Amino acid sequence: MDLNAQRAVVSWSSSLGVNAGLSLAGLIYVRGWVHLRSVYLRVFSGGRLAAFLAGLGAVWVAIGSPLAAFDDVLLSVHMIQHLLLMSVAPVLILLAAPALPLLHGMPQLLARGVAAPVLRWRVMRGLESFLTQPAVAWLIAAFTLIVWHVPQIFELALRHESLHKFEHLTFLLAGLIFWWPVIQPWPSTARWPRWAIPVYLFAATLPCDVLSGFLVFCDRVVYTSYLFAPGVFGISPLQDQERAAALMWVVVTLILMVPAVIVTMQILSPAHAREVSEIDSDALRVYEPTR
Repeated sequence: MDLNAQRAVVSWSSSLGVNAGLSLAGLIYVRGWVHLRSVYLRVFSGGRLAAFLAGLGAVWVAIGSPLAAFDDVLLSVHMIQHLLLMSVAPVLILLAAPALPLLHGMPQLLARGVAAPVLRWRVMRGLESFLTQPAVAWLIAAFTLIVWHVPQIFELALRHESLHKFEHLTFLLAGLIFWWPVIQPWPSTARWPRWAIPVYLFAATLPCDVLSGFLVFCDRVVYTSYLFAPGVFGISPLQDQERAAALMWVVVTLILMVPAVIVTMQILSPAHAREVSEIDSDALRVYEPTR
């Protein structure tokens, strides 16, 4: 391994808070999934469980693994973090239909006394309804992506660890909001017609295309911190920037294209129509977990 790369890995230390938080979320989901699987076997399959754990794994790889040792050395690694937090982890987590398992996995006192009352607030329901409107979700994702890649703000986050952690959090939250209308996790219901989703996904490629195009065709290093970072793997800062831009353009395009194709097939062919799970009267009590 490159000497500077070895130094980066040696100087890196795993975050106890990240590991504890992700482990706790996984345990709560597993507990709720086991409880609900006996009642809703068709809805809470093993695939849901695997998706949630894989989503948590993607978050860990982004901010809790040795990959994080290189985010202030290589822009391409920083871009991988953003892709994992905004595109990979949210998709997997939402495919797991996490609302009910997390609620049912909490201790009964916490679920009934704190979580359920908060989720029943009219303000909370109104906020959820507003944020998951596709137009709003698109704007939030685009705004988050663009703002954090403004050179001055990007550099500031690199210098201040607390701001850097907040950046990661906003990418994950923006990703969850963006992918919500696409995946429509059970038992939520769609607010826009399904034919609008491919258009929504196509529109989402535009901010990424603009940013990646600017980075790849710029003849200078945009984020000056990488000019003074120790070189690793023989990659120059400008080469690293070009690779980061290409990574964003190719990966984001593929990630957005796949669900667009799937949704289009569902719309055009009854054989591929989306299966809508039957929700009985007990399932409608989303915010009233029982034991």
